[in-house]
Amino acid sequence: MADAIERLERAMAQAQGHLVQVGGHVREVSASACRIGGVGPFVRLGDRMGFERDGDGGDQIGEIVRIDAEGATLKTFGPRIEAGIGTRVFRLGAAELRPDPAWKGRVIDALGRPIDGAGPLGAGATAAPLDADPPAAFGRARVRRPLVTGVRALDLFTPLCAGQRIGIFAGSGVGKSTLLAMLADAEGFDSVVVALVGERGREVREFLEGPIAKARARSVIVVSTGDESPMMRRQAPKVALSVAESFRDRGESVLLIIDSVTRYAHAARDVALAAGEPAVARGYPPSVFSDLPRLLERAGPGLDGQGSITGVFSVLVDGDDHNDPVADAIRGTLDGHVVLDRAIAEQGRYPAMDLLGSISRLASEVWTPEQRDLVRKLKAMMARYEETRDLRLMGGYRAGTDAELDQAIGLVPKIYEAMRQEPGQAPSRDAFLELAQSLRG
Repeated sequence: MADAIERLERAMAQAQGHLVQVGGHVREVSASACRIGGVGPFVRLGDRMGFERDGDGGDQIGEIVRIDAEGATLKTFGPRIEAGIGTRVFRLGAAELRPDPAWKGRVIDALGRPIDGAGPLGAGATAAPLDADPPAAFGRARVRRPLVTGVRALDLFTPLCAGQRIGIFAGSGVGKSTLLAMLADAEGFDSVVVALVGERGREVREFLEGPIAKARARSVIVVSTGDESPMMRRQAPKVALSVAESFRDRGESVLLIIDSVTRYAHAARDVALAAGEPAVARGYPPSVFSDLPRLLERAGPGLDGQGSITGVFSVLVDGDDHNDPVADAIRGTLDGHVVLDRAIAEQGRYPAMDLLGSISRLASEVWTPEQRDLVRKLKAMMARYEETRDLRLMGGYRAGTDAELDQAIGLVPKIYEAMRQEPGQAPSRDAFLELAQSLRG
């Protein structure tokens, strides 16, 4: 008898709604999640569940985040759980998208639904899972092709390659989103995919009609504002990556911008805590630190013969603490990091980039030997200038005492001025040539 019941359970689990509809009912409701009974043997982590339309449940969708012997824990994508005890739920299966090149120019939410009022989205021929595995390490193409971003400070001191993944680390209000918008206008990409995660609703339209307006026709924008549920904010970067992977598999060079990964980590923390995970580092459960590299590794070069995804990820460092656990974990996964400094922003220098603290691990693929030597000398000069700043402000240094310091005092302010660049200015074409012209002037 027991064997027959087990076979029936397996058959029902494999049916996936074709023969029967797997369902259960709500047993318990809290502010962050609800408990579902009667579905334990038939669902898997990540499966979506739909609430019955009639009654208090409405047309809600949730995702299974925990399964145990007593039932399953469900987190809804809506901001509130509008269900009561006994509300019926039904299994909808795992989430997937069907991206299509016709999506370029459109704005969608974290469920893949259009929110720009431009009509329904067309469905592509191939389904793209939201939790796809990264390409195999030994099958990936090499990162070789240099990119010109048009931002002088980046092209000089932290140059990028197609397929590279770099992070922009900054506190709030230091110009992080402005720099990302400048990068979105970079040439050399067939398509641009942007995920705005946890952004202010006011800034979404400003971003679409302002900085990214020129690249809008080749862009897909995924939006999840800060007032939406943690499930929506957690899913928006995954949707953006699924779209980018679809374009990459077509052989396109894709620029992926996620602003910000930190808000994704915050949302993942909320979901994990609701699933019963313990907090281990500043309130973050262990699964957050395994989800981050899995998400970030999906960007990068594709398999040989495919395109590439150049990933630019903004990281909001809480309290300007660059040793925050999330920032530390992300920094170790990426191929470089750009640090924006609040003190530089307060001086009116934008982008407020710390030229000494920013690193590109693939710069050697871009620089010529002469350029590499020049950048090394410029950084040594800037380091000397900064370490003697307090001494000079106190009047403890006289000109002529140290020839190298005298040279730094004369040239470093000109270098800083040459790196100044506003969003409305024309993009840089040759950063080294423009720097040489500024120093001669």
